[in-house]
Amino acid sequence: MAGHSKWANIKFRKAAQDSKRGKLFTKLIREITVSARAGGGDIASNPRLRTAIDKALGANMTRDTIDRAVKRGTGELEGVSYEEIRYEGYAPGGVAVLVDCMTDNRNRTVSEVRHIFSKHGGNLGTDGSVAYLFNKVGLFVFDSAVNEESVMEAAVGAGADDVETADDGAIEVLTAPEAFAAVSAALNDAGLKAEVAELVQRPSNEAPVSEADAEKVINLIDALEELDDVQEVATNASFQEGSAAAG
Repeated sequence: MAGHSKWANIKFRKAAQDSKRGKLFTKLIREITVSARAGGGDIASNPRLRTAIDKALGANMTRDTIDRAVKRGTGELEGVSYEEIRYEGYAPGGVAVLVDCMTDNRNRTVSEVRHIFSKHGGNLGTDGSVAYLFNKVGLFVFDSAVNEESVMEAAVGAGADDVETADDGAIEVLTAPEAFAAVSAALNDAGLKAEVAELVQRPSNEAPVSEADAEKVINLIDALEELDDVQEVATNASFQEGSAAAG
């Protein structure tokens, strides 16, 4: 899993930037609403909704705000109807990019996404052009101070696929999407709080990025994540140590 830790570190950085930009709540509310609409408002039978609510609580969203988002999804309250759309493309250097969106205006969103790709030296691809390079997995990342044996015991016992310690000491747990909720519950029951706990698109192979392209790639990703309709951006970029993106 070479480079996985750097990829996880980029996730940390992106989450911090989202919070500073004030966009995190908007994205979380949309995810809660869409999850409730797709699978109902009961977290016991809707793991996706449970995950979305856990993330919202972790970001200090109030219960009232969460409840309103759920009710908008189930139709108990009126609200905007969002649809999920995925766009695929390439960043400079041949880096594959997946862009998951939730929007109430498909034409607006595709126009904005296409503009960002073009402006930053990339290009929007067709459906299926890069999605095959990614696998959806559950990812938990723990600080190096957390006891690895405790994480392994709880995670593997609940059905995790893999537990690894990265070069920087961070402990990374990978699960199949359907096992995510059970592993999350087991880790919480064991008193183990993950720094990252979410379903992500993980690249099966990484694309090394030259120093010349690193800033271009990260600027494209940043610009995509600035869009209100964008929920998540995944890439298979592997940045060199010391580049702007690797930090």
